[in-house]
Amino acid sequence: MLEHGRLVAEGTADELKRLVPGGHVQLRFADIAALNAGARLFDDVVRDDDALTLQVPSDGGVQSARKLLDRLDSVAVQVGELSVHLPDLDDVFLALTERSTGR
Repeated sequence: MLEHGRLVAEGTADELKRLVPGGHVQLRFADIAALNAGARLFDDVVRDDDALTLQVPSDGGVQSARKLLDRLDSVAVQVGELSVHLPDLDDVFLALTERSTGR
């Protein structure tokens, strides 16, 4: 990524997206009991009781997802669906250029 002709970051789109906060893993549970059990395992989650989902902060990497799933497995919490959400490249550009200009 360039800003005013100066290199501010380099890497693949996925690597760049992992540089900025805002990524998360969304977990969907089958019932409220599983949602409650999952919510007790993590700090800083965004919980949606109606949708039976938790958003857990994550860098979106394989190791992070593996640790998250291992933690759920260790207490036998079943997840029905998992999806990874990363910031888009616009978010990355704004975050990196704000850092480089000290805004």
